[in-house]
Amino acid sequence: MNTPFLRRALKTSAATGGAAMLLLAAAGGAAAHVGVTPDKTSANSYALLTFAVPHGCDGSGTTKVAITLPAELNDAQPTVNPNWTAEKVTEQLAEPRKLADGSSITKRTSQVVYTAKAPLEHQLRDTLVLSVKLPDAAGTTLYFPTLQTCEAGQTDWSEIPKDGQDPHSLKAPAPSVTITGAAGAGGPGTEHAAAVADGGAAARADGGADARSWAGLAAGVGGLVLGGAAFVRSAARRK
Repeated sequence: MNTPFLRRALKTSAATGGAAMLLLAAAGGAAAHVGVTPDKTSANSYALLTFAVPHGCDGSGTTKVAITLPAELNDAQPTVNPNWTAEKVTEQLAEPRKLADGSSITKRTSQVVYTAKAPLEHQLRDTLVLSVKLPDAAGTTLYFPTLQTCEAGQTDWSEIPKDGQDPHSLKAPAPSVTITGAAGAGGPGTEHAAAVADGGAAARADGGADARSWAGLAAGVGGLVLGGAAFVRSAARRK
């Protein structure tokens, strides 16, 4: 009964199961933290920033997400999400800030707070979208410390890497966006109109891409398992 074919089949099946577990673990790690995906990163452009809330706090549902804007930004326009209410928090500037058009401001939006109408269950995810005007500062990384409050407990996604430190080594990294060189064609007004029109689509696309990614992963894992099972049956018949 304990033939070389059967031993080889069992080894193959075990390896297949191990590979599947590694794939699932990698996917879980990649989606473990609150992150941000910009639709564009060009300096001096209008961008849609999609913040993903992938899970709660140690099994507890999410009730509030407070996104702090970096000092380089003056304002943010929250995209409506039917599952949440959004509030902009302003702060008084120490001194007036001059804008590109020659005007000046004395206050800025320092934070956007999303409050869930019903707790977002731990095993579910959602996306929150902000429209912002990126500064003319190519090469600069903007950090968005985000406080996730749950029915029980909080997670403060606010760690910023030191020079030379790998951001992936941080336990609770702050979502970040790195600004790239300015885009060539098209004025900011046109870009802003396109960004506003695409607001809801960006969030839906993000959710769809995530779903497709998991579906593809599931299909891949299923293929590995079925392949291993087929090898076992084939080896048993040859025995």
